[in-house]
Amino acid sequence: MLSLIWPWVLCLFPIPIAYRLLRHPKQASMLALRAPALAAIVGTRNIEQHSNWKKLMLLALLYACWISALSALARPVWVGEPVSLPTSGRDILLAVDISGSMEREDMQLGGKLVNRLVAVKGVVGDFVLERNGDRLGLILFGEKAYLQTPLTFDRRTMQSLLHEAEIGFAGQGTAIGDAIGIGIKRLQDRPDNHRVMILLTDGANNSGELDPLKAADLAARSNVKIYTIGIGGERLEEWGLFGQTTTNPSADLDESTLMDIARATGGQYFRARNPIELSTIYERLNELEPIDQSAETIRPIASLFHWPLGLSFLLALILLVLNGKKNGFQ
Repeated sequence: MLSLIWPWVLCLFPIPIAYRLLRHPKQASMLALRAPALAAIVGTRNIEQHSNWKKLMLLALLYACWISALSALARPVWVGEPVSLPTSGRDILLAVDISGSMEREDMQLGGKLVNRLVAVKGVVGDFVLERNGDRLGLILFGEKAYLQTPLTFDRRTMQSLLHEAEIGFAGQGTAIGDAIGIGIKRLQDRPDNHRVMILLTDGANNSGELDPLKAADLAARSNVKIYTIGIGGERLEEWGLFGQTTTNPSADLDESTLMDIARATGGQYFRARNPIELSTIYERLNELEPIDQSAETIRPIASLFHWPLGLSFLLALILLVLNGKKNGFQ
């Protein structure tokens, strides 16, 4: 359906007509020498008829240009059919660690050895697209924590923003407590029994101002349930100067604190040593009760002002060319 945002602008349409009717051009008086015989030879009457026709054409183009400009200024839009948003779903905030330790390559994805963040993007990105009807949000944290995506139904955009995250964007440290604090703030306006947060990290809290256990206590008071995930392999074989050595790449993972956070908030702790184990946390979400949302209906709107504006510009160019030729002939 075509609609105008500022339809009152069209009231300006009669202004040029009123101007032409009300203006009083000054009558010029000048002496002229008439030579009827010569005028007949050069065809004065034909010249005058041609000149009048050209003036009418220029005047019509001028009015068309004016109408097109007014139409653009009235802001025409095309309003689509009503689209109903989901009335049930989950409110879930994903907090993803992007600190320097997430660069450790100890995860197998598609038969290739990749770093931890790449594995997370692969699994979590697919999970985001599958959450039809859920309202999702994204928190990224390193030395600092920040909200990357507020709670939204736009899963495609959230997946894109997750894939654009890079290691070190938020510093090299790990501020688990601050990430939980941001999650509490963003979920406090949602229904009490369905505030869910999934926190994924590969290390221990060593940055930020809020202690993780104090943050967990605040989350429990705010009815925010936190599921924690400790990511990283437990066995990595590397070749060095003295041959092959076996190390534990997850030696810095503070599983005890992650368990305490989940226990204090009524959530659950998961250990993800590979992408397959990582996906189990998202299967657990199917057991969560969906929440009732207030029914919402939106109408997609497409702006059309550029079409009449472009026509007005084109007509103005034609007027400029024709008027220039007229002046040149004179």
